[in-house]
Amino acid sequence: SADGGRNLSLDSISMGLPMSDPTAWATAMNNLGMAPMGMTGQPLLPDFDPALGMMTGIPPINPMMPGLGIVPPPIPPDMPAVKEIIHCKSCTLFPPNPHLPPPATRERPPGCKTVFVGGLPENGTEQIIMEVFEQCGEVIAIRKSKKNFCHIRFAEEFMVDKALYLSGYRIRLGSSTDKKDTGRLHVDFAQARDDLYEWECKQRMLAREERHRRRLEEERFHPPSPPPVVHYSDHECSIVAEKLKDDTKFSEAVQTLLTWIERGEVNRRTANNFYSMIQSANSHIRRLVNEKTAHEKEMEEAKEKFKLALSGILVQFEQIVAVYHSASKQKAWDHFTKAQRKNISVWCKQAEEIRNIHNDELMGIRREEEMEMSDEEIEDPSEMKETEESALVSQVEALKEENDSLRWQLDAYRNEVELLKQEHGKASRDEDTTKEQQLKLLQQALQGMQQHLLKVQDEYKKREAELEKVREDKLKIETLLETLKEQESSTSRVCACSQERECPAEKTLSNSPVKSEREALLVGIISTFLHVHPFGASIEYICSYLQRLDSKICTTEVEVLMTRLQTTFKQELSGVGASLEKKWKFCGFDGLKMT
Repeated sequence: SADGGRNLSLDSISMGLPMSDPTAWATAMNNLGMAPMGMTGQPLLPDFDPALGMMTGIPPINPMMPGLGIVPPPIPPDMPAVKEIIHCKSCTLFPPNPHLPPPATRERPPGCKTVFVGGLPENGTEQIIMEVFEQCGEVIAIRKSKKNFCHIRFAEEFMVDKALYLSGYRIRLGSSTDKKDTGRLHVDFAQARDDLYEWECKQRMLAREERHRRRLEEERFHPPSPPPVVHYSDHECSIVAEKLKDDTKFSEAVQTLLTWIERGEVNRRTANNFYSMIQSANSHIRRLVNEKTAHEKEMEEAKEKFKLALSGILVQFEQIVAVYHSASKQKAWDHFTKAQRKNISVWCKQAEEIRNIHNDELMGIRREEEMEMSDEEIEDPSEMKETEESALVSQVEALKEENDSLRWQLDAYRNEVELLKQEHGKASRDEDTTKEQQLKLLQQALQGMQQHLLKVQDEYKKREAELEKVREDKLKIETLLETLKEQESSTSRVCACSQERECPAEKTLSNSPVKSEREALLVGIISTFLHVHPFGASIEYICSYLQRLDSKICTTEVEVLMTRLQTTFKQELSGVGASLEKKWKFCGFDGLKMT
């Protein structure tokens, strides 16, 4: 039969060709990690899954990895692949030299099911090719070329790996030694559009399944949807109205009322019911405001308790630090040992650091309260100036006190240094090193205190300068107020005169082109600038020069001022066509002659 001609069979023993060990094929396939096929084409291992293309117990490769098909595990380096002679019905396959390197292959295309077979005998037919390669699996198509190669497409990807096993084998048709009946097989991966299309379809299907699985997982962890809001009816309206009066059920009832209003349940028939429900919802505003004030009151009480407790802790810290300072004085300090003095100095530093941290925290709280008070109160500018002045005065006084205390500490350190110097000559040689260290420490402390004192003096000077600025601003405001009052009185006099007479003076004042001292300054600067530029200058050039003096000057202001003073400035057009440009020139001397 045809099947008997294609598959390897035990009937090949009756052929005149020598027969090798029937388990050679199975051994070679097993060494390569492939499913061993019997001589009848049946799998020798019943637990082999052909859909996976690998042995049971080996973890499968993820099919979602791009560019990878399902590949059998690699051959261990310490286990060489034993290749035996393979006898077919029409040909014989001889293994390559085991000492030669394995044949080279190209990169495996994704979803590869097609192989390239080169080195075929010239007399080889499709039937012989089918007979050799169908033992690797189901062959779908063979595309043979007129030259000595062909392309074979298998049903599954793992069959390609079995076909690659035959790469390097020498093939001989029958028992002939003719060159046309022999050849060396070269099997390699081939890239086919059908394989790529099927692989892409498979990947899309797996991606769809993965998305579906993730969607199901996400739906499992989704929170349950809220219960649906009931439709409006008179009975439900009465229930919701009762719930609105209850503080515990108010939030649920308000949500139902909001949904009904958004649905459009309000009409002429139900307007009164809805109004009563809205009115009952409005009655809760007072309750909520009272609750908010109660919580704010509790917060303020807690803040006050915290401030009191913190101030009490600070007082105790100050007492402890005072104890350390008194113990560090000469009367008591001489009676302590070296270890006791060291411990006392360390404890004093630690206590001072903790005290400073708590003091900064308390000052920060007070500063925040002062800022809140300043935000709440809306005062006049003069009152704000007075408060700023008082704050600066208080800060200056605090800096003065701190300066005095630092000076006192500096004097105390100097006295201690002098006493140490006096005792230095009387003390023994063993104590010389310790006193030198103490002297260095005291000198470093003195330097630090001096630097701190300089910083405090700088701050004091800055505060005094700020205080002087505030006083000057206050004087300026007072003078401005006086000038405003004088202007008001003068305007009232002018109004009284205007009732009796006609006011040509006002017309002249109103018609005067220069209306302020600033505009007069601008006119003078622009006149000097244009006098230097006799051929004129554009408004942008003039404004760029003025903005160096004052960045707040804009072009419109300057142009309006110059257009008002036509006897001093005139505008001319220069250029032709696209290069037409407007330039201003100074004509004050001509205007003076005309006037």
